[in-house]
Amino acid sequence: MRSVFFGRGRRLTACTALALSAGMLLATPASAEEPAPRPSVTKPTPTFTPPKLPAKPESGRAGAAAATSGSFLLSDLDGDNSDDQIIRALDGELYALMSSGASDVFQANRGENTPKDIIPIGNQGSGNGPEVLMLSGDGTLTMYVDAYATGYTYATSVGGGWQIYNKILTPGDVNGDGRADVLARAHDGSLYVYVSTGDVNRPFYGRAKVGSGWNMYDQVVGLGDANGDGHGDVYARDTAGKLWIYRGTGISTRPFGGRVLVGTGWHVYNQIVGWDNGSVAARDKNGTLYYYAGRGNGTLASPVRQGSQGYFRGVEQFAGAGNIPYIGKTGVFARSTQGELFWYGHTTTGTLFGREQSSDEGGWNAVDFLHMSSMDANGWGEGAYVYDGHLYIRANHFGSGWDAYNTLVGPGDLSGDGKGDLLARDRSGNLYLYRGYGDGARMAARIKVGSGWGVYNKLLGAGDYTGDGRMDLIARTSGGDLYLYAGTGSSTSPFKGRQKIGSGWNVYKQLVAPGDLNADGKGDLLGVTSGGDLYRYLNVAPSKFSGRAKIGYGYGIYNSMS
Repeated sequence: MRSVFFGRGRRLTACTALALSAGMLLATPASAEEPAPRPSVTKPTPTFTPPKLPAKPESGRAGAAAATSGSFLLSDLDGDNSDDQIIRALDGELYALMSSGASDVFQANRGENTPKDIIPIGNQGSGNGPEVLMLSGDGTLTMYVDAYATGYTYATSVGGGWQIYNKILTPGDVNGDGRADVLARAHDGSLYVYVSTGDVNRPFYGRAKVGSGWNMYDQVVGLGDANGDGHGDVYARDTAGKLWIYRGTGISTRPFGGRVLVGTGWHVYNQIVGWDNGSVAARDKNGTLYYYAGRGNGTLASPVRQGSQGYFRGVEQFAGAGNIPYIGKTGVFARSTQGELFWYGHTTTGTLFGREQSSDEGGWNAVDFLHMSSMDANGWGEGAYVYDGHLYIRANHFGSGWDAYNTLVGPGDLSGDGKGDLLARDRSGNLYLYRGYGDGARMAARIKVGSGWGVYNKLLGAGDYTGDGRMDLIARTSGGDLYLYAGTGSSTSPFKGRQKIGSGWNVYKQLVAPGDLNADGKGDLLGVTSGGDLYRYLNVAPSKFSGRAKIGYGYGIYNSMS
């Protein structure tokens, strides 16, 4: 089990308490000097059995081989001339999936740092195995050198600051030197290329801007060479479900030609993955994976199901998938009227697992409980609460004075530095931001970021609702109007002007931001009616949610959900 208040290897930093000084609540390093009244809360970890990677259709492999003569694979870990898969699973662990079975090769020496995204980039000249990039939630990019079925040679840091991009991928070889290069898309849709140097210790040259307007796509997928000309290609899916191909030119300063339509109806998939140079795999919303063999001209053959229905539902993130990756708060805590605390994990298919006891003690009605996005590198949601004015996040004590606020929200990184932050609203309607340091133990002094927020009876957020990869905030008025505040990535002015996205939301007794329920990288919403029925709203396009779907009942026994 994952402990909400006691993470693996948690380091506690002694400190002074919070202080009220000149009317400003100041955040200082956390302390364990005052024990939490209920330190035994756990977030049960889902059971996960790695699926075996099914054999691809022979016609697909033959077609891919013919189309990519002289090209290379990006993630062939076991040397069978077919790309393998690396996944981040529901249990928070990494697995390499191969036709011969699964391996946990990338777990070693990773500690608590859960990768946000995984980008295989093929052999960069280091040895016989491919290199694999892993992106941390704080924007650190790490390269695993010479990966193979049961190990890798070593891991080396590429550098920090990569959180300025919402998607990192490889199209394959952009400039014809036989090595895969990297594309990075900024929040505003600008596209940059990082050309490979061939030196794994200094793997890329400086970036060059090669496009704009790429924020029209919610998935961008690197293909390798889809048409046999030796140049890396890209598929891109728009929010209407149309799939487009951008064929490579071989010119690093202008790497792609104009787009060409490949097909429609691709909105049924939550993740699309490049595979075997020009082929793709796509997982539907029920967890079923399909393989589309490349025909050698940039188009795709009919899909072939890989494994049984729902076989890949336990995968949170596929390596090389085109979606904007999400890591942070997922699932829901629920407090009963008797003061017991329960946990509902998410399934990646838009539903919740059955409830599990989260604490063997009652008494939770005595505290204001908060489920917030991760404040450190492990990427797990944090359990936090205010008790007698004292704030606790996990086992860390952040001092007194927090009863000055009537709302706390932890939507994730609002300041653009890749580290989780905390929002606090006081009884006068003023909104403050506490910027996290990424270690779960410290927050900077508060910054006032707005006033007039008292008009809302609910503030919530966990994830990206606008499709740009930034964390956003949702607010509900007592009249039931729902507003979206898009994130800016600035700590002093974290939100754009409000946008009304719905009305009638006062029908819900509980309104919850559970994070990403269906593993497409977009934040979703849950609502519980006064009768206890649970409804789901999936984010389907920038600032838009699907119609509601009933996914449960009997939730009226809870007086709080977070």
